[in-house]
Amino acid sequence: MKATGVARQVDPLGRIVLPMELRKTLGIRPKDGMEIFTDGDRIILRKYERGCIFCAEAEDVQEFRGKMICPACREELAAKAHVGVR
Repeated sequence: MKATGVARQVDPLGRIVLPMELRKTLGIRPKDGMEIFTDGDRIILRKYERGCIFCAEAEDVQEFRGKMICPACREELAAKAHVGVR
């Protein structure tokens, strides 16, 4: 994890403003979705990216009939399709 040296206060509604430099660096724009995770006593924010419908993997996903599918799941589906063809 990389330290930014930036601290922000939580407002009365529980909001935190992400610094402009951080938003620019990570490509976060107004209306972008953010995923929220916890790891022990840490809160982790990540820009939401559509992932594979089967395993949630977010890298190298491709759209097929409106659904996002990763390479590993595409291979598994193809293998099962070939087995069912016999």
